[in-house]
Amino acid sequence: MNGDAALPEFLTTQQAGDANVSVGLREGMMIALPPPTVEPMGFFTDSTVCIGCKACEVACKQWNALPSDGMTWSGQSYDNTLHLSATTWRHVSFTEQERPGEGVRWLFNSDVCKHCTAAPCQEACPTGALVYNEFGNVYLQQDICNGCGYCVVACPFGVLGRSEDDGTAHKCTLCYDRQKDGLEPACAKTCPTDAIVFGPVAELRERAEQRVATLHAQGEQDAYLYGADDAGEYGRLNAFFLLTEEPAAYNLPQAPRRPAAHMRSRYLWSAIVGVGLSLVGAMAAAKGDRP
Repeated sequence: MNGDAALPEFLTTQQAGDANVSVGLREGMMIALPPPTVEPMGFFTDSTVCIGCKACEVACKQWNALPSDGMTWSGQSYDNTLHLSATTWRHVSFTEQERPGEGVRWLFNSDVCKHCTAAPCQEACPTGALVYNEFGNVYLQQDICNGCGYCVVACPFGVLGRSEDDGTAHKCTLCYDRQKDGLEPACAKTCPTDAIVFGPVAELRERAEQRVATLHAQGEQDAYLYGADDAGEYGRLNAFFLLTEEPAAYNLPQAPRRPAAHMRSRYLWSAIVGVGLSLVGAMAAAKGDRP
């Protein structure tokens, strides 16, 4: 049967001069062109000026209508949130360090999704729910997520969580809706000390490097940037940090792992083992056939 007669409600030819209409679309439907890309946007979080007020946590929950995490006393300093999750997209960590002769020192840091330039969660997603939007942010499309949890285990930073309400994964959107309207994310807007700075990643890196140089000149030689540059198998982060202690003190991995970086070698070893077992099997079969 002729395809044109069988499916009269479908367009079967490309309309000349109209790039928005495609074969296979119902008549009247249009292909939505993707928004134009802009320079990557991200966060620079300076832990040296974070005061642990948790205003960013509250602003994030309020703007994104995220539920509370309860009022359970964790017993771990003044931190009841403890970590990022499906309902907590900004988390201010509290670390108490007791130093000989100096008393107790407080370390604060506002953690968030790193919006990796080569995100393991996006690489692991089987449905295409995780994509890069026009701002270079890793964006999770809830209506496409099937709740498999692959992204949860792939992320080396423990960013993603699966909701107990709908069974799908959730994480920071870098306030995509606010960016679309030319507004900065709620957490950065609320931060009273500008510990969280939002903007083009290239500009943020310059600002961060200047801040490190200033701290070094003031005697804080331990100040360094975490995630601003490529390191090992992991690419730079679009949400990076200025720290003064080892990453573990801020609940960050020293050397984050990217599972996709090891897949080629694992496939190769699997192939070698498979060929080896086939040869052993063939030799055993040949030996068994001998009189």
